[in-house]
Amino acid sequence: MTNEKIVVPQSGYAMLLLLFFLLAGVVGAFLARIPIAGVLLLIAFLILSAGFFIVNPNGSKVLVLFGDYKGTVKKNGFYWANPFFTKSNISLRARNLDSEKLKVNDKLGNPIMISIILVWQVEDTFKAAFEVDDYENFVKVQSDAAVRKMAGTYPYDNFEDPSEVTLRSGVNEVNHNLEEELTERLAMAGIRVIEARIGYLAYATEIASAMLRRQQATAIVAARQKIVEGAVGMVEMALEELGRKAVIELDEDRKAAMVSNLMVVLCSDKDPSPVINTGTLHT
Repeated sequence: MTNEKIVVPQSGYAMLLLLFFLLAGVVGAFLARIPIAGVLLLIAFLILSAGFFIVNPNGSKVLVLFGDYKGTVKKNGFYWANPFFTKSNISLRARNLDSEKLKVNDKLGNPIMISIILVWQVEDTFKAAFEVDDYENFVKVQSDAAVRKMAGTYPYDNFEDPSEVTLRSGVNEVNHNLEEELTERLAMAGIRVIEARIGYLAYATEIASAMLRRQQATAIVAARQKIVEGAVGMVEMALEELGRKAVIELDEDRKAAMVSNLMVVLCSDKDPSPVINTGTLHT
């Protein structure tokens, strides 16, 4: 037997009624001063009583008789089975795993801190009970291994090529690949992966400040590019309007001076200080 076998044992209520009659026989035997019969009936009562068990909703019992797997009870209720069965509890409820923050290297070799949140549940009780030694610890160890592999597949971020999938920007793809990796790793333990996603992601402490400055510098450069593009457009529009309305005749020197002044005003990160010229344009 290498696959899960679902069984539905005998109802415990019918056997409970039988045990009441057996208990009455024990009492009657001792009252009738037949101690041997009373002792035998009492031993039978105690042995049969060990066969009762309860399966709660989203719970299960794995039944084993002297090393021989007999089946799994998943339907909740009150049951009686062979009292010599070993009955192991395996929960079928969904569980959360908030992994520890691991220090790993990303694709570019940068040290990062990362953790995941995994939602999982037991799907095959036979594999969970017999294919691995401790399925809960198996989930934890394999999750850590999957995180390390995933972190080495993607860079934390890529400033040179924004289109590349990274751990920070490609959340949907990264989480999807993480789910597939965990599903493959945990299948041998009968575990179903419901959801897996990155719970924490940051640069390691030793490079965090340097990477933050790099991100700030990249953002400043990008902002400056937008400002310059807008300023050039505004200067061009100003010169065209002045020429079209014939407000003032500007030679090349005056245009150059005007462009220089406008670019300084529009691109400066501080408020300009105006200078009033009381003379001519050439003074």
